[in-house]
Amino acid sequence: MASIESASRGHPSGRLPVLSLAALGIVFGDIGTSPLYTFQTILHMSRMPGANSILGALSLVFWTLFIITTIKYVSFAMRADNGGEGGILALMALLGLKKQQRATIVAVGLFGAALIYGDGAITPAISVLSALEGLNMVTPTVEPYIVPLAVTILLGLFAIQSKGTAWIGQAFGPVMLLWFITMAVMGIAGIARHPTVLAAINPRYGIAYLFSHGFHGFLVLGGVFLCVTGAEALYADMGHFGKRPIRAAWFAIVFPSLLLNYAGQAALVLEGASTEGNIFYRLCPEVLLIPLVVLATLATIIASQAIITGAFSMTRQAIQLGWLPRLLIKQTSSEGYGQIYVRVVNWLLMIVTVSLTIAFGKSDNLAAAYGIAVSLTMLMTSVLLFIAMREIWHWGLLAAGSVAGFFLVVDAAFFLANLTKIAEGGYVPLLLALFVYILMWTWHRGAGVVAVRMQEALVPVPEFLAKVAADHIARVPGTAVFLTRSQKDTPSLMVWHVEHNRALHQQLLVLRVIILQVPWVSPKDRITVAEIAPDFWRAEARFGFMERPNIPELLREGAARGCTVDLHDVTYYVGHNSVLRRDDHRGLPAWQHELFTAMERNAAHVSDVFSLPSNQVVEIGRQISI
Repeated sequence: MASIESASRGHPSGRLPVLSLAALGIVFGDIGTSPLYTFQTILHMSRMPGANSILGALSLVFWTLFIITTIKYVSFAMRADNGGEGGILALMALLGLKKQQRATIVAVGLFGAALIYGDGAITPAISVLSALEGLNMVTPTVEPYIVPLAVTILLGLFAIQSKGTAWIGQAFGPVMLLWFITMAVMGIAGIARHPTVLAAINPRYGIAYLFSHGFHGFLVLGGVFLCVTGAEALYADMGHFGKRPIRAAWFAIVFPSLLLNYAGQAALVLEGASTEGNIFYRLCPEVLLIPLVVLATLATIIASQAIITGAFSMTRQAIQLGWLPRLLIKQTSSEGYGQIYVRVVNWLLMIVTVSLTIAFGKSDNLAAAYGIAVSLTMLMTSVLLFIAMREIWHWGLLAAGSVAGFFLVVDAAFFLANLTKIAEGGYVPLLLALFVYILMWTWHRGAGVVAVRMQEALVPVPEFLAKVAADHIARVPGTAVFLTRSQKDTPSLMVWHVEHNRALHQQLLVLRVIILQVPWVSPKDRITVAEIAPDFWRAEARFGFMERPNIPELLREGAARGCTVDLHDVTYYVGHNSVLRRDDHRGLPAWQHELFTAMERNAAHVSDVFSLPSNQVVEIGRQISI
C-alpha cells in the first residue's frame, strides 16, 4: 500500500481509479457492512411496524446517510485537514495545539479519539457475528457454532497482524467492490418486488415517523444511527488516499449501493417477508446464500482489519503528539508507512473484542452497545468543525453557527437516543474510552512535569566547558551524540555522564527531537545545526506526527549541511528515567504518579523509537522526583 499512500499525497489524476478502488477496502469497510445489521436492528426496535413505519424508518436511514456522511464528513469535515491528514486527533492538533495549547479543545479532541477505541473494539465483533448468522438461514443446526466460529476468525485476524497484512491488502479493494455491487443488485431485486418503497426518499415519512411514535420513535434513532458508524473513517483515513479518491468512491459506488440495499430490505418487509432472522439475507436467492455468507464474512474481516489498522495509526499519532508513552511500532511492510503493528494495542483489542463476542453472543445484543461512543465522537467533531469554520475558513458567526449548529442538533439527537443503550451494554465502550483518556492525560501531565524538572538541572555551556577544562576531564576521540529535551545550555545527561565517567568525547553533538503538530515536515526544514562552541554542536530535528524518526539518517543529512562531526565513530547517549515521588507531595497525586511510573517503565526504548544502532548506544540511568 505504500505506492497508494505516496501517490495520494500528490493526488495524480491518473491514479484516481486505483486509489478509489483501494479506498473501498480501507475506508468504507465499516460503513459498507452496516446493512448486515442496521435495518434488522431497527425492525426489532419498532413495535409492530406497518407500511408507514417501514417507509419512515427507511427515510430516516436515507437522510442520515445523506446529512451525516455526505454533507458533514464528505463535504465539510474533509476540508479541515492538517497537512492532508484528517481525523479528530489531527483536527485537535490543528485547532488546539497550534493555538496556545487551549485545554478545552485538547480535552474534546482527546476524549473523541479515546471513544474511537471504545467502539473500535465492538466493530469486529458485531460485523463478523452478523455475517456468520446468515448460516442460520441455511440450517438452524449451525446456531451453536456461530460464536465459536466468530471467535476463531477474530483470533486468526489478530494473530496475523504482526506478520503484516500487505499481502492481503491488495485484495481488499476488489473484494469490497464485489460486495458493494452484490448489495446493489440484491437491493434492486428487492425494490422491483415493491417499487413504492422509493417513496421513502421523501423526508416527510421520516419526520412523521419521529413525531407520530412519540418517545419510542425518538429511541429508534439509536438503531438508525448504526448506518453511519463508519463515517469517521472517511475523515480519519483521508491522509492515506486523499480527498478526491474517497469522494469519488463514495458518490460512485458506496452511497448508491447502501441506499439501494436498505431500500431493498424495506421493500421485502413491505411485501410481507418474515422479519425473523436477518432480513439482509432474505434478499438473496436460497441457492446463492452460502456464497453470500462467505462474501459477507470476507467483507466483515476487511472491515475489522480497517478498524485495527486505524487503531494502530491513531496510537502512533497520539505517541508522536505526546499523549501516550513510546510503544514499539513495527513496520510490517517496506512499501507502506501505514503498514504498522503495535503489539500492546493489538492484544488489548483482541481480548476486548473476543470477550464481547462471547459475552453478547448475537449481533442483535451487540447492537445495543454499539453506536454510543461514535455518536459522542461525532458530536465532538461538530464542535471542532465550528471552530475550524471560524478560525481556518474565516466564516462569519452566523454562517458558521448555522451550519455547525445544524450538525450539532443532528448529532445531539443521535447521541441522546443512544444514551438509552448504556444499561444494555453501552457502558462498555464508554468505560474503555474513559480508561484510554485517563492514560493519555496522565502520561502527558507526567511527561510535562518531568520536562520541567529536567530544565532545572541545566548548566550554561561556557560554564560546563570551563569546569571540564579545570577538572582535567579526559577528552577521548570520536563523537558523542546526546539526545535531550532541553532547548538550550548543557543537557543534564551530559553533565551526569562527565560526573560518573570522568571522560568526554572530543566532538559533541546535542540533539533535540521535536514532533510538530503537522503530519509531514519538508526535507529542507528537517534539521538545523549550529556550532555553539569549538567542537560542540547543537542540532534540532523536526518530524511530523505521521513520520518515523531515523536519527542516523538525519545526522548524515545534517553533516551534508556543514556539521563537521565525525559520523564514522559515533556513540549515542540516552537517558533512562527512574521516576520518584516528591517528598513534599506537591507533585502528581499518588494514583496518577503510580500510573505514570508504570507507563514510563514499560515504554519502548529510545533507541528503538529513533532507529539508533543498538551497539552504539549508552544508556545513563537517572532519578527524577516529580
